[in-house]
Amino acid sequence: MKKVLKDIARGIIKGAIFIYCKIVYRIKIIGIGNVPKDEQFIFCANHRTYLDPPLIEVTAKRHIIFLAKEDLAKNKFLALLGEIFEVIYVKRDEKDITAIKTTLKTLKNNKSIALFPEGTRNGLEKGEDLKDGTAFFTIKSGIKVLPIGISGEVKPFHQITIRYGKPMDFSKYTDVKDKGTLEDVTNQIMEEIKLLAK
Repeated sequence: MKKVLKDIARGIIKGAIFIYCKIVYRIKIIGIGNVPKDEQFIFCANHRTYLDPPLIEVTAKRHIIFLAKEDLAKNKFLALLGEIFEVIYVKRDEKDITAIKTTLKTLKNNKSIALFPEGTRNGLEKGEDLKDGTAFFTIKSGIKVLPIGISGEVKPFHQITIRYGKPMDFSKYTDVKDKGTLEDVTNQIMEEIKLLAK
């Protein structure tokens, strides 16, 4: 799909999603001033429902490239959306070298990405281990992490709040192969997200 067509389709879809969420979920946006349009970020949020990625995409008011599990591409409709929004698919439960290289290239091209440290919806509640992808990419690239907290009931006409925190700078860390460092950075990010999601 040509870039111009992608941009047009993306704009139409984002507009429709924003209107839908504004009416049905009464979305409230807090801290958008922490997201300057001219700065690149690694967006990172808690993951509760299927609405989380589109909520971030439409409220951040910029194009963000999400990392998502490869299984989603098996659905033709989701695969089409994935192409339009330039999703990077990741193989679950293994070190996906292709996805890592694609993500690093995306960051090098001055584009913003988004990940969910929980790895799956309600990962913390399910007892899942946090994923260290955000920590890896922020240390490797030097790009700041923008923490996001999403709260509120996902029911029609119940308000959903999305809070954008202040950028987190981890440039003092240099070793992406140190498991302890990756865990430390991951935990720092997740604690900030938890505070924003209260």
